[in-house]
Amino acid sequence: MSRIRKDTKGKVLHKGEDYKKDKKLYRYSYTDSLGKRRCIYAKNLEELRNKEKQLQRDQLDGLDIYVQGNADVNYAFHRYIATKTELRSSTKTNYLYIYDRYVKDGFGKKKLSEVRYSDVLLFYNALLGKGLSIGTVDSVNAVLRPTFQLAVRDNVIRNNLADGAMTEVKKKWDGNIGIRHALTIEEERAFLESLELKKNLSWKPLFIVMFGTGCRISEIIGLRWDDVDFEKGIITIDHDVTYYPRSDKNYRCEYELALPKTEAGIRKIPMLKKVKDALELEKQNQREYGYHCLVELGGMKNFIFCNRFGGLQKPASVNKVIKRIVSDHNSKEIVDAKREGREPVIIPNFSCHITRHTFCTRLCENGTNAKVIQSVMGHKDIQTTLGIYAEVSENKKKDIFEQLNNQDVI
Repeated sequence: MSRIRKDTKGKVLHKGEDYKKDKKLYRYSYTDSLGKRRCIYAKNLEELRNKEKQLQRDQLDGLDIYVQGNADVNYAFHRYIATKTELRSSTKTNYLYIYDRYVKDGFGKKKLSEVRYSDVLLFYNALLGKGLSIGTVDSVNAVLRPTFQLAVRDNVIRNNLADGAMTEVKKKWDGNIGIRHALTIEEERAFLESLELKKNLSWKPLFIVMFGTGCRISEIIGLRWDDVDFEKGIITIDHDVTYYPRSDKNYRCEYELALPKTEAGIRKIPMLKKVKDALELEKQNQREYGYHCLVELGGMKNFIFCNRFGGLQKPASVNKVIKRIVSDHNSKEIVDAKREGREPVIIPNFSCHITRHTFCTRLCENGTNAKVIQSVMGHKDIQTTLGIYAEVSENKKKDIFEQLNNQDVI
């Protein structure tokens, strides 16, 4: 038998109601349609119960509006995200960040029943027109498409309004927009040679491991000494560390340790000699200069790459270093090439992820078996590997025909 709860005046309280003595307010606690705990307050019990009744009417009206297709896109998105209980917190936070930044205050206010396929196309083109990359717009599509799909399955709208939108948008824009191009051998060599400069030496081990393993930046940040078997020459990848905005929207970020998103992400990578040498150099530097990573995350510690304060590296910091090294090299290379009467080797601006793409490209150029590349890279879908193969093959086509020109067999 449940105990009857009363306030200080002896009035019986209903489920979810209580009295906050410190605030001298009555409170009603409830769970909203998105699974979040919320509260409403009032100075007296009568006022609180009037608010409860209004809340119940609003909740019913909200559902009715959604079912009739008159809810806005924002409502549909939050309903969708509430169902994704299996998402990693970092992934969910990224979805919310993308949506809040690019969709919520504009397109998100459109009513579901009034949105058309052409509206989605116009919205995506407008984002590209503002200077967003095709990759960012693709991320927007990645949250809108399943939002519309849930509404379809709920029989709120007939068709998924985002189906095929990204494909059509990519056709209209320059085909090279957003495509991640690997560095050429000459560009990669120039960047690695720049690491020999005194001001870049401390970054040398990190970048050699990045270019020599094809690991994602989150996997590099999460790499521990325990994951490296120097005797067998193997690096084990079975977790990563992401750095993402907190969900409380206070503009701070935090690290999170997690398993790879797919089973393919769990893998063993053979160490190239230059990678092994780089890791041994990092270990030697840490002993010589007396620094090491002080972070413990998710029960794991002993992380390899850290900043001078013993904290984990941040992707944005690594990208800034890449930008500085590229800028320094290009400025000097232009002057040197002019003085020496040759064409300069200009390194294009690139991000952390291009080191991974470059490593995969080098494997393809070497004629490595596609399944081996898929395994080393941790690609879930072989089509990802084959797509890079296709790009490499297209670039090598001219070279192959030049070789045939020098042969007498055709």
